[in-house]
Amino acid sequence: MAAPNIVNVSDIKGKTAVGSLTTTLSSYLDNASASNQVYKINSIIVANIDGTNAADVNVSVFRSSTHYYLAKTISVPADSTLVVLSKDMGIYLEEGDSIYASAGATSDLQILVSYEIIE
Repeated sequence: MAAPNIVNVSDIKGKTAVGSLTTTLSSYLDNASASNQVYKINSIIVANIDGTNAADVNVSVFRSSTHYYLAKTISVPADSTLVVLSKDMGIYLEEGDSIYASAGATSDLQILVSYEIIE
């Protein structure tokens, strides 16, 4: 696993991954092991689309069989959003890394991950 030298970049593509969270901790963005890419994560936003109930969210970076949590059991009030990660504190996903997330209640939370693929 060798990340590309981001000083001599040949290409940067802006991307957005979206999904509805379930109660199972699942992958929402993967940087494949031999991609020769690094992903710069600019923001992670979780929205509660349930008009009545709050729901808990978990968001992690998965590396080498271990979850490293950015958010763990944080309550997102009904009809509101939680900024888990913003551009001013962006992180990098190296080859083999993934962003995982889960909700306390299925279909109550949606996730949006804004990122750049750097080659």
